[in-house]
Amino acid sequence: MRRSAGVIGAALALGGCIPQVDPPAAASPAPQPVIQRAPRPMRAEGYEPASRRPLIQQKEEPAPPAPDIYAPPAPRPAWEARPVVPDAREVSPSTYVVQAGDTLTRVSSRTGAGVEAIARANALQPPYEVRNGQRLSIPGGRYHLVRSGQTGIGIARAYGVEWSRIIAENGLEEPFVLRVGQRVLIPGAAVTGTSLADRAAAFTLDIDDIITGGEPALARNEIPARPVRTPRRVLPATAAIVAPSRLAGGFEWPVEGRIVKRFGRGASGERNDGIKIATPLATPIHATADGVVAYVGSGIAALGGLVIIKHGDRWASVYGHASKLLVQRGQAVKRGQTIALSGESGFADRPELHFELRKGRTPVDPTLQLPPI
Repeated sequence: MRRSAGVIGAALALGGCIPQVDPPAAASPAPQPVIQRAPRPMRAEGYEPASRRPLIQQKEEPAPPAPDIYAPPAPRPAWEARPVVPDAREVSPSTYVVQAGDTLTRVSSRTGAGVEAIARANALQPPYEVRNGQRLSIPGGRYHLVRSGQTGIGIARAYGVEWSRIIAENGLEEPFVLRVGQRVLIPGAAVTGTSLADRAAAFTLDIDDIITGGEPALARNEIPARPVRTPRRVLPATAAIVAPSRLAGGFEWPVEGRIVKRFGRGASGERNDGIKIATPLATPIHATADGVVAYVGSGIAALGGLVIIKHGDRWASVYGHASKLLVQRGQAVKRGQTIALSGESGFADRPELHFELRKGRTPVDPTLQLPPI
């Protein structure tokens, strides 16, 4: 009876215990299936001890397969795996005369200003051809040279400015992936007397930052990594990931439940970029469509356990307040696949799911894209 009770107790512990959102850095072994065994018969009148009975080989029924609830260790995000040193070069406004053999890239290297900034200042169009003797206006400012593995978020954190301001200042467009060797104009004046840690702490991360500034810079002729099929194979945080180009089919509801907060402005004026669905604790959360996981972690305090998936055609989906995260960044997922378990992490009022759909940088009311209830 002790052995049977121990097994059943382990099963109850496995079902009732939901690990924290951020597991330790060391990989945890996958949970082992719990094998239910029939209890030993009680000793009744006429019972003969096993030691006196002939040995009979009894065939045991195979145990049912355990659900795959492997929770991978949460790796450091790319913007922490490759920190950025704020070593921007201060460039004064000037005029540059194009010499024989010059390209706009060479002009950028000689002056310290960014290619895109010089092109905008001189109304040049791709492929940015210049001619010998041409006079180019060089816009002044602070220019950061992008190194391998650096992200937009990492650069913004290093200088204590919003990534959205860097996007606007540099006229960056989708998919917003930076290039190694690119010179990015940093808006605002240089901050002195503030440590790198203080500037990083002052930076507030949001969903738009992760979607537009979370991918590491690509080197020239570098091919992004292909998505993996299992969370057990972890791609390096500094590897850029191929995102889907096209949305495959439509969207489906990530969980069943009651909508307790709708999209848009609330009664008190706060903005909700998605919907909140009340659902029991540890309910499986399903991917709303095929895609590639762009982020897994808890870097946005209000949303707790968070998964972001890119689906192609500029669509992305967001799943917050999870209690357990079951996928990895760079993992390919299918519509309906379980990616997390619901919870009340972050600033949740109850066990619920915060769910968003975004088209590019714009939040879209999910109820207008999901099947009718």
